Amino acid sequence: MLDKDFLTRKIKMIQEDIAKLEKLGHFTFDELMQDEMRWNAAERYLEKIVTRAIDINRHIIGEIGTGIENIKGYEDTFNALAVLGVYDSDFAKKIAPSAGLRNRLVHEYNSTDDRIIYNSVSDALGQYTQYCDAILKFIEK
Repeated sequence: MLDKDFLTRKIKMIQEDIAKLEKLGHFTFDELMQDEMRWNAAERYLEKIVTRAIDINRHIIGEIGTGIENIKGYEDTFNALAVLGVYDSDFAKKIAPSAGLRNRLVHEYNSTDDRIIYNSVSDALGQYTQYCDAILKFIEK
């Protein structure tokens, strides 16, 4: 059974971090790179947003999944939610790669281009706002 309190709490936390990230989204790449605290904050907010979404995905899959979902990595959790009817597959294709960004941030891969992270801020603002709306609508059904 879906734990609506857990899901709602995680969504609220994502929304709070989206609001904080939005304040940083107005800076140029150079402005963020010149201020280590701002840059680190942007990275951390992105990481927290994606990690919480993965927690939500795993909970939903665990509770209403069929058990045959093909989950090899975190990206697959976003695709599984489309199969379960939480949102459409086009949206899943857009948001799923954010799991790879999360891995780059968490594991601090040396080959990560800072511009990719910077560009991910605007993507995350739009995609995760839509994600939160989709989850909230789904749990109200």
